Amino acid sequence: MKKPVVIAIVAIAVIMIVLVIGKKQGWIGQEYQEKVLAEKAQPRTITEAITANGKINPLVEVKISSDVSGEILELLVEEGQEVKRGQVLARIQPDIYERNYEKMEASVKSAEANLQQAEAQLQQKKLNYNRNKQLWEDKTISESDFEQVESEYEIALANKASAEASLRNSRASLKEAKDNLNRTTIYAPMEGTISRLNVEKGERVVGTAQFEGTEMMTLANLHQMEVLVDVNENDIIRVSNNDTCIIEVDAYLKQEFKGVVTQIANSAKTQGTSADQITNFEVRVLILPESYQHLIEENANNMYPFRPGMSATVDIQTNTRYNTLTVPIQSVTTRPDSIVSDSIKMEVDKDKRIEVVFVVEEGKAVQKKVVPGIQNTKYIEILEGLDEDEEVISGPYSAISRKLKNGNAVQVVEKLFDEKDK
Repeated sequence: MKKPVVIAIVAIAVIMIVLVIGKKQGWIGQEYQEKVLAEKAQPRTITEAITANGKINPLVEVKISSDVSGEILELLVEEGQEVKRGQVLARIQPDIYERNYEKMEASVKSAEANLQQAEAQLQQKKLNYNRNKQLWEDKTISESDFEQVESEYEIALANKASAEASLRNSRASLKEAKDNLNRTTIYAPMEGTISRLNVEKGERVVGTAQFEGTEMMTLANLHQMEVLVDVNENDIIRVSNNDTCIIEVDAYLKQEFKGVVTQIANSAKTQGTSADQITNFEVRVLILPESYQHLIEENANNMYPFRPGMSATVDIQTNTRYNTLTVPIQSVTTRPDSIVSDSIKMEVDKDKRIEVVFVVEEGKAVQKKVVPGIQNTKYIEILEGLDEDEEVISGPYSAISRKLKNGNAVQVVEKLFDEKDK
């Protein structure tokens, strides 16, 4: 048999095999079916949440500075130490303020002596005035002599008033000097923990009388902690006071803590340049102590499981719907808005897009317009356009978002890829 004939027979045999296999696999003689995953629309409880990142801070935190300037003579606390209200924290060198206080004491005594002298002079001038007034009324002395005596009496009155004012001024200066002397001893304004210590014994600090002053330490109440998060301006309108929050702290993996929104900023925080500006609003979330009580019980040495500056992620639960119709979130996609019927297909607006899902009906993908509601990370609420138990295509996302069209043939499978296909 000639070689060309053998080649032709082999080629025909290969073609026949391909045709048989293609027939069995549905490649030939059947419409192409897109393999998809499907899930029934079911009522569920769904909670919408806004995710934001932030830092943990004490609910109450006080920065302590000295009112007077000078050298730190004593530093009586350490970082991390717990203190009581009124406890002495530090002392500033008091020498200068002691001398000033002594000077003001002397000034007060001098002012008191001047007042006594002015009162004595006034008494003398008053007696002289009364005698001369009687003589003037009896026409015994001239009017000019009486006017001279009257003027001296009024001067004595003014001198007494001046001495009284000088005494009040000296006493005020003495009180100020005493206050400054007392301020050389720094007391704890509240009960708490020294969360930060910025100075050492022997350093000089600047007082807050005229300047910003040196921040010596930070006193915080670590019994109550909050998370400060930044929420984008597009989401802030959905956040309300007392919203429940789920908090995840980076230091405690796979643990969730509960919180509540306590404060929402009225003014925005802007970041970046005008071209790439990001507008956020600060939201304060109180961490509920009962949600981390187990951490304190497990480790008695660690009285405060959270420390200022720890990173945290907060899910602010803004809305909850109970027993509402839901589908997988990836099932909802968009398509150009159009009217389609057996006799007409008209594009209403090529730029306008509607939200749709694809429902499996008799092996076909049927496009249905829906009205979505709130959503979480897995499911989305369907307000209109879908009935319970309808089989909705949930995967693959590439087919839902781009490939599928109304009326396409589909095949529902349990999984898209076998292990041997991977």
